[in-house]
Amino acid sequence: MKHLFRNFIASLRRSTAILSTKYTTGGNKIVDNDPIVDIENPFEKEKPQCILCKTKIVPNYKNVQLLSQFQSPYTGRIYGRHITGLCKYQQEKVEKEIVKAQSAGLMATYLKDPQFFKDPKLFDPEKPLRPHQF
Repeated sequence: MKHLFRNFIASLRRSTAILSTKYTTGGNKIVDNDPIVDIENPFEKEKPQCILCKTKIVPNYKNVQLLSQFQSPYTGRIYGRHITGLCKYQQEKVEKEIVKAQSAGLMATYLKDPQFFKDPKLFDPEKPLRPHQF
């Protein structure tokens, strides 16, 4: 059992061009002529990405239409990460850009601009990704 584990660890460290080595119970070394093939794990799940990282969109305070989708149409409140599904970095960036746009006078602070009501939804605020208490 111990020799199988050693072989497995050793084979992971070698590149595909090096031949595999096996050990018998007597300690004799046997060289196998089959090359080791490195393949990707077929059971590995795809790493989840937020919608802004996936599409490589950088939030900017001048892009009011994008920023307004992360703001509640009724209260003007910025949606949290559990609702938007953004990663921590992008959520912080969006919040800073919204505040910057509001202080520059490009976005309203308490209401969403009515011209952006019919924009396509990036997420459903009624069904958050991570459930909350209320």
